[in-house]
Amino acid sequence: MSLPALYISHGSPRLILEDSAARDFLKGLAKSLPKPRAIVIATAHFGTSRPAVVGDAQPGMIYDFGGMPELRKLVYPAPGDPQVAIKIAGLWQAAGFAPAVVTGYGYDHGTWVPLMLLYPDADIPVVQIAVQPHLGPAHHIALGKALASLREENFLVIGSGSLTHNLHEFYSSDLPGDAPALPWVADFTDWVHDKIEAGATDDLVNYRKLAPHAADNHPTDEHLMPLFIAIGAGEAKGRRIHSSTRSGVISMDTYTFG
Repeated sequence: MSLPALYISHGSPRLILEDSAARDFLKGLAKSLPKPRAIVIATAHFGTSRPAVVGDAQPGMIYDFGGMPELRKLVYPAPGDPQVAIKIAGLWQAAGFAPAVVTGYGYDHGTWVPLMLLYPDADIPVVQIAVQPHLGPAHHIALGKALASLREENFLVIGSGSLTHNLHEFYSSDLPGDAPALPWVADFTDWVHDKIEAGATDDLVNYRKLAPHAADNHPTDEHLMPLFIAIGAGEAKGRRIHSSTRSGVISMDTYTFG
């Protein structure tokens, strides 16, 4: 039985510290999955000009945010896996891409925040892959499709982003952390949910034209690109397995594919 592909909304780095429905969900999610041989994670915070995979054996930590000194003490010591990185590059090359294996890129918070909750023992190798937001959703679906065979070999493919990601609205919000989604956030989130569960991939690829309030929810769309990698890797309709919102603005939905 192959592992699913996942899309996880990682939200703020403070997800690690603050009580929330999303935090509780992620802390229990791994219990429902077989233990993977390795984790392949596409993180919204790692952007490159062409497909790239991290080949470090022992990635360091990246604290890619301001303030939050209590979070800057955290370390996620999971090893990398250079051989898996080479395998990923080979799959992409066979699919017609010109990938790069890069070194010196540590775990950014799109990786270590969800994985600290999912796999706190840090005993599973982690290989990060990059997004290329300027190349759009269809490109990322193709990247994911090229990696679909990894699921049969007990690799867990994760896209880590945020189903909605308007930081200006988030930081200016005076709503409590557990406030329900504002109407323009709910409309977008519901549209994406309906399209994912219907397998309406063409509509999702054109979300920026078709989805309600798309530009309001994603002023830039790097946080949605990992979703398309998960869609491609999952090779099946998706199913929402968690839904919640932070401060009425940031959707924390999680989806499983395959």
